[in-house]
Amino acid sequence: MKIARFSTEGEDPRYGILDERALVVLAGDPMYQGFETTGERVPLSAAKLLAPVIPRSKVIGVGLNYAEHVSEMDEQTADDPVVFLKPNTSVVGPEEPIRLPADIGRVDHEGELAIVIGSLAKNVAKEDFASVILGYTIANDVTARDLQARDGQWARAKGFDTFCPLGPVIETEIDPSDILLETRVDGELRQAASTSEMVHDIPTLIEFISSIWTLLPGDVILTGTPAGVSAIHDGDVVEVTISGIGSLRNPVIARH
Repeated sequence: MKIARFSTEGEDPRYGILDERALVVLAGDPMYQGFETTGERVPLSAAKLLAPVIPRSKVIGVGLNYAEHVSEMDEQTADDPVVFLKPNTSVVGPEEPIRLPADIGRVDHEGELAIVIGSLAKNVAKEDFASVILGYTIANDVTARDLQARDGQWARAKGFDTFCPLGPVIETEIDPSDILLETRVDGELRQAASTSEMVHDIPTLIEFISSIWTLLPGDVILTGTPAGVSAIHDGDVVEVTISGIGSLRNPVIARH
């Protein structure tokens, strides 16, 4: 089931189940009110898809989680997952621009599978990981690479407004263990990998992260990016596609 957050002209954001070419409108936020429908259908052509979730608490990133990406970054694989936080103000939705701040040097795309947490979660055992997940979406963990190297930590480099595109939907019924992720810039393939190539799989990530932070409904975990990260520039269009979920497309605009 694909859940979308959307708006129509003059209306506040609503939620719907994507059904071929229409959205079956939900009575409320499925995170808290389940999947009760109102009976209304909105043609997809009349809806603007928004970020499917705006985390009320946090976006958690996982770094260096594909071996070939570790190599291209000249890093070493750690025994524990490398985790960091992005502010929820970095989140934008499909077709919204990634805005490049002036004078920060190179900025890279990082296409990723994202986990959307569906319930309060603390100290979750690996075997119980699925019980706290609402579903999965697509993310682009945009990174100011020069600042990342200069600062020695990642908060500024990964935390700018618009540096966390999410969407287009949350897929609630997918096995995320072996699905294809591809990133294209202006149609040119830059990244391609299976989620089976993760160094730390999703059960491990849920167990580890929930031992550090209490996870709240709506929190998002970015599971890491494969090799092939590259610079993006003013006028580019970045499209991240994950089989079974869809494609997340965002133009790039420089701020002067």
